[in-house]
Amino acid sequence: MNKWVAATLLSFGLMAAPSHAEEAGKIGVDWVGNDILIEAVHDKEVDGITCHLAYFDRGMIDRLTKGNWFEDPSNSSIACRATGPIVIRNIQLDKDGEEVFKEGRSFLWKKLVVNRIYDKNNNTMIYLSHSRQVTDGSAKMAISTVPLYGVDVTWDPEFWPEGAPK
Repeated sequence: MNKWVAATLLSFGLMAAPSHAEEAGKIGVDWVGNDILIEAVHDKEVDGITCHLAYFDRGMIDRLTKGNWFEDPSNSSIACRATGPIVIRNIQLDKDGEEVFKEGRSFLWKKLVVNRIYDKNNNTMIYLSHSRQVTDGSAKMAISTVPLYGVDVTWDPEFWPEGAPK
């Protein structure tokens, strides 16, 4: 097998493989094999918060009859909750936050992304799911917040960032 074929197969494999997520549910929505997938996303820098991300997964019949074979819709929904003791490690504290999950929604150009932002003024973790595209960005997004007020939160002293609550 030449290098080009191997790279192409690897690209297809990576497109289908979720990063830091596990399937929690799958709901069939029609007879052509379209599904709504629900995945549990775990933030590798924040223990004790789980986000459930729902998105549409096109079936093979839908892809063959409607074309656009290598792309799924940009729509997503997210809900995040404290699911255990919260331990915060090395997170970005600026307003840009950081990406905690990414999964391909097309062969090359579209990604379903979850970003985390720490809202210091309100002591809240914000999780935003959206679609990232090379040229035409999508306005489709969903947001979920996890208030940390009144919750037992440990900031890992090894990564104690400037500006983090003490």
